[in-house]
Amino acid sequence: MTISHHPPEDLLADFAAGRLEEAHHLVVGVHVAGCARCARFVQAIEQLAGAALEDVEPVPTAPDAFDRVMSRIHDAPAHTAAAPLTFDTDDDIPPALRKYRIGKRRRVAPGLSLRPIELSGSGTARAFLLRSAPGSRMLEHTHTGTELTLVLEGSFSHEGGRFGPGDFDYGDDEIDHRPIVGTEGPCLCLVAMTGDLRMNGLLGRLIGPFVRL
Repeated sequence: MTISHHPPEDLLADFAAGRLEEAHHLVVGVHVAGCARCARFVQAIEQLAGAALEDVEPVPTAPDAFDRVMSRIHDAPAHTAAAPLTFDTDDDIPPALRKYRIGKRRRVAPGLSLRPIELSGSGTARAFLLRSAPGSRMLEHTHTGTELTLVLEGSFSHEGGRFGPGDFDYGDDEIDHRPIVGTEGPCLCLVAMTGDLRMNGLLGRLIGPFVRL
């Protein structure tokens, strides 16, 4: 797998530092898990952070600090294991997603469907799996927030180039694009989004309220 499009370095740095909210962390993390180049960058950031911590003067702790922490762990209520999740056989779900509950597929537009990913509830971004039929063409649009997209299978193209498995695409309110799905098969993407799509043109304004991601 050849990956041509990667997250911006500032986004990778925030990922390494644990500053991303859950939906964004999920999408970037799945990309990093499959991209040697970005994994090396994240590792370098973590090593720099570790070296910086070594120069920090240690703070004294109470003599019984360890015992109190262990007591809290021991007294914590046991968690009931969730039932095993089932996925559509045509969805190639990355291992990082298997700890999440993924909702049922719903149609959002002709040739376009999504499955919401249940998150912890913190943060403003939502995450979902987006499946597009081969050859689908979306109307030109921008975003009222941000959209992080990772291709899991298939491909799509727009003004920024072609995006295949492992490729990462970033969209916000400064970017106008019109994705076209490749004809080789369905395109499955992992998406984290804040805000909504904003369709351009008269037709886009007419049907925009009916396309909800």
